[in-house]
Amino acid sequence: MCGIVGYVGFRRAADLIVEGLRRLEYRGYDSAGLAVLDDEGRIEVRKAAGRLARLESLVRASVPDAAIGIGHTRWATHGAPTDGNAHPHLGGCAATGHAVSESLAIVHNGVIENFRGLKAGLEAEGYVFRSETDSEVVAHLIDNCLKRALATGPRVTDEPADSPWVVAVREALAQLRGTYGLLVLFAGRPDLLVAARLGSPLVVGVGDGEHFIASDSSPLAGHADRIVYLADHEVAVITSDTLRIIHRDAGRVEPSVLPLELSAADVGLGGHPHFMLKEIHEQPETIRAAMRGRLSRDDATAVFGGLNLTPAQLQHVNRIVLTGCGTSWHAALVGEYLIEEFARLPVEVEYASELRYRNPPIDEGTLLFAITQSGETADTLAALRELKRKGHPTLAICNVVGSTIANEADGGIYLHAGPEIGVASTKAFTSQCVVLALLALYFGRLRHMSYEQGRAFIAALERLPDLVAEALEADPLIRSVAEKYRSASTFLYLGRQYNFPVALEGALKLKEISYIHAEGYPAAEMKHGPIALVDPLTPSVFLIPQGAVYDKVILNLEEIKARKGPVIAIASPGDERVRELADDVIEVPDAPDFLQPIVEAIPLQLLAYHIAVLRGCDVDKPRNLAKSVTVE
Repeated sequence: MCGIVGYVGFRRAADLIVEGLRRLEYRGYDSAGLAVLDDEGRIEVRKAAGRLARLESLVRASVPDAAIGIGHTRWATHGAPTDGNAHPHLGGCAATGHAVSESLAIVHNGVIENFRGLKAGLEAEGYVFRSETDSEVVAHLIDNCLKRALATGPRVTDEPADSPWVVAVREALAQLRGTYGLLVLFAGRPDLLVAARLGSPLVVGVGDGEHFIASDSSPLAGHADRIVYLADHEVAVITSDTLRIIHRDAGRVEPSVLPLELSAADVGLGGHPHFMLKEIHEQPETIRAAMRGRLSRDDATAVFGGLNLTPAQLQHVNRIVLTGCGTSWHAALVGEYLIEEFARLPVEVEYASELRYRNPPIDEGTLLFAITQSGETADTLAALRELKRKGHPTLAICNVVGSTIANEADGGIYLHAGPEIGVASTKAFTSQCVVLALLALYFGRLRHMSYEQGRAFIAALERLPDLVAEALEADPLIRSVAEKYRSASTFLYLGRQYNFPVALEGALKLKEISYIHAEGYPAAEMKHGPIALVDPLTPSVFLIPQGAVYDKVILNLEEIKARKGPVIAIASPGDERVRELADDVIEVPDAPDFLQPIVEAIPLQLLAYHIAVLRGCDVDKPRNLAKSVTVE
């Protein structure tokens, strides 16, 4: 949630910051702002509630051509989305009747849990607060520490980390309780930015005579080819030519500079009207990427390089816990079916937000997989840390290299799906399901699955990208179905066995981007309550491919039709029985039961997308939602 962009170098900072914030819009926000220094070293701030276009108009009107600046998109946690609550926030506002001395500006992601106590103390010292946010406390606290540091006189040293400005930031951080991704701009210091991280991601892009700072790598694409991922409790001291990193406990550390494997094309629309549509159509390739190098025909198994556990250790696993939030939780449900069927291992799926507080009995031999697209989801991270604290091995299934969960897990598997910019997850979901299928194969071969069964499993997986490409060909038909049902106020999504989690995911997609109420259920559960909703205006989306429970789902479909409910069926090619019963049929290619969730997710994603577009919704940036949920 929220986005941070900063720049120090030789180019016009305001232009780069606005461009970077535009690339971070997917994270979710309700206001935006930036701060630069004018020719006299004074801080100039522009900020506005609403979409980024409002800030852009302010920047075009009058912003100094500074080569240093910071910017932010805010997702409200404390205080309404107003101009005053937007970031950046200024530090150093003196009490009424005294001269105002604004010494610094900050942008902040995260939540300061003890801000009320800090605010009371600062008000007692004469600080005037202009916003309702917790973040403004950080600005005044750093200013307060800076006054004390300057009063003692600057140290005689060439080391930027010893300067009063950096000392003030570190002293202020020591008083904070909560999470922060923090970037500080100082008045009169046209070549210094200070960044700090605890629980909220920050990266530094390394260029020639310039540095970029951002919440993730997307604003860096096309501008920097090297990247540094800040870790928790690290402070970065950044000038145009230098990068110093200080760890709270270890002191100065040498930054690990890695190549940035992200191009400007990766974060562009590529000719599509929305990122969500682009990402839906990327899925044949992202599924290939998730499998690339991970299938061994010779051994009829999957191969992973990052689990950091030996086959002997994994053979002693007697239970797996899968945890995640939202779409990742739905992928975990698919994983439960896969692993229990093919590896005969008990699997428990937990909402991360509940697992972190539940304290369930977990036996020795339990392995946790934390499933996350961003690698920064606060609840998932907290659940991972809790089980790690209790001594259980923790692994991650994650899409973002260098993310907090990827770094803190004992090992894991990257999705390699590329940046997912649309807020509603699409390609990450199918890639998560593919990785979980690979894990089912891997654990199955470790335990009881025969060589021939493993080869057959691999052959089915290798056909999957082509099946998904074929499913995408139904896009024009799906748009016509969306046109027919765009005005419905409630949808039911129904499926059984492997397709039950996909029903949940399809309903979530529709809710997220079209704002239509939708619920997913196991098809047989429909008669235990949800059938009361059925009427001629309430469509039911049935997942009913040929498979083990086909006849049972047909019975459930007939129960809906008997009550005059319209039915949209996602069915196998040429299924005349379904065609006779359903009002609309979307055909998907035949796939084995265990791969149906991946194939059947495609028409549900497209249906949600087209309904949202037809209703005039902001598909890539749905209201109230954020891509990376870094608060509770």
